[in-house]
Amino acid sequence: MLEGLINLPWWGYIAVALVLTHVTIAAVTIFLHRHQAHRALDLHPVVSHFFRFWLWFSTGMVTKEWAAIHRKHHAKVETPDDPHSPQQLGIRTVMWQGTELYRREAKNLETLDKYGHGTPDDWIERQLYTGRSKQGIIIMLVTNIVLFGPIGITIWAVQMAWIPLFAAGIINGVGHYWGYRNFEIADASTNIVPWGILIGGEELHNNHHTFGSSAKLSSKWWEFDIGWMYIRILEIIGMAHVKKIPPELTCDTAKQHMDIDTVKAVITGRFQVMAQFAREVMTHVHREELKKADPNDRESWALLKRARRLMVREAALLDEASRRWLNDALAHNATLGTVYTMKQKLQAVWQRSATTQEHLLHALQEWCREAEATGIEALQNFSQKLRTYTLVPMPV
Repeated sequence: MLEGLINLPWWGYIAVALVLTHVTIAAVTIFLHRHQAHRALDLHPVVSHFFRFWLWFSTGMVTKEWAAIHRKHHAKVETPDDPHSPQQLGIRTVMWQGTELYRREAKNLETLDKYGHGTPDDWIERQLYTGRSKQGIIIMLVTNIVLFGPIGITIWAVQMAWIPLFAAGIINGVGHYWGYRNFEIADASTNIVPWGILIGGEELHNNHHTFGSSAKLSSKWWEFDIGWMYIRILEIIGMAHVKKIPPELTCDTAKQHMDIDTVKAVITGRFQVMAQFAREVMTHVHREELKKADPNDRESWALLKRARRLMVREAALLDEASRRWLNDALAHNATLGTVYTMKQKLQAVWQRSATTQEHLLHALQEWCREAEATGIEALQNFSQKLRTYTLVPMPV
């Protein structure tokens, strides 16, 4: 029986396959995604080139193509021009034909010209990594066979299937179809699970779409982004420099009046502000109103109970039936109707265009006065909290 240069127990070969695929995942999330597509961090040339080599060797992916397609996805998300939206193409298509969708879009020269700027264009990129992109995976196959014998073919097959299944399928598909959402934004992105290990942190997809240029994908304290852990290690040893992370809000209880600093904090951290509003106002008020409702009135009870999820959901993502249901619930309960109206008015503050900070300050002050005049305790408390918001300085 043929044997390779390295003989391992059965579990050793599984470990090797997992380690190799994990290096590939790290290269995709750190180099292709956070560094190249979003410019969220700078990488030392040695690290950057290692990732370029490894991706050529293990996937044959071209940096410019990947970055351009991903940037277009963000620019055209959930529209007919989105290269891989399950909302447009269906979850089965994106899950099982994700690689074909990628290859099809990679042939679109307009996409590459418009969205592929700033990616590597040196001699080795043109002559090897792009010019001979398929040779890397052939060399990897031969290397696996030499090192591990016939089982190396299986390890190679796992490596070949890993990115198409987990990145092209699960992230692009499930990550816009199923999961939980920390932030209600205009697209359908979701966090698949709170522990970003298997796909390098890309599991936290809703967080990423909320803060697209952030090098850190975790948001809640209980979420874990292993890609961010690797980036921090690289930064500590001087091999990376983080350029941007999500803004962090805090409350300065010493502040007596809303000022321009408050405006900057609320506008910059608007997604966190709305997440807190949903939790501290809408969910709280809904719970109180549900306690007052008569459970024997089944129709009204069902209408009110479902309203909480619909109130929190981004309005643009509601279908016609959900919109009607929500409108009926708000019409039946004046308190919930008031809370929802105040949510819309708060969102409208930062949706204004061509306005000054002074105008925004006036709009926030007016919102606070109106919120406090409603007599709804949760709104009054949130108004007082809003006045004290400030940004935590980003560490240099």
